Amino acid sequence: MTRTTTTRRTRTTTTPATPRTRPARSRRRREDGITTAEYAVGTAAGAGLAGLLYKMLSGGFGNQLLTTLFDHVLGLLGIG
Repeated sequence: MTRTTTTRRTRTTTTPATPRTRPARSRRRREDGITTAEYAVGTAAGAGLAGLLYKMLSGGFGNQLLTTLFDHVLGLLGIG
């Protein structure tokens, strides 16, 4: 079965008839917002982690932790 189509120059061409299928783009359209939501969740998680680290390291605990870590590394290197 063939179908005849006419272009702007009124030239006729014969193409095989194919069943109408939805393009892949329209099937993916429903998932377009998922990527944006994933970025939003990742950004919120990163900001929360940064806030938690800032709060921990800016107090006395962070100062003690960094001093202990630095002394340990210097001891491993044989400097301290």
